[in-house]
Amino acid sequence: MSLAGYHYRFPSAAVSAAAESSLLLALWSVESLHGAEQVRLDAALAIDADRRGFLIAADTPVGRDLNLMFAGYIRRSVGSDAYCVERLIVETP
Repeated sequence: MSLAGYHYRFPSAAVSAAAESSLLLALWSVESLHGAEQVRLDAALAIDADRRGFLIAADTPVGRDLNLMFAGYIRRSVGSDAYCVERLIVETP
């Protein structure tokens, strides 16, 4: 088993907009840690605007740091009860 990433869901459009700002701040923070080129190569994320959700991969050091930064920023921005996060696990042979 290995950690593939995290799926974040936001119940309202207002919280989702705040989350997008937090995601940008997290990306900039991770660039400061790893460098812009490494983030460009290793950060994998998808934004589902219709369902107000983000999927951020956590299978590289950059991805793990991006999730840590984003989770901290979003908690401070909208509060722990304003979003849901689900760990995504992939079964490996």
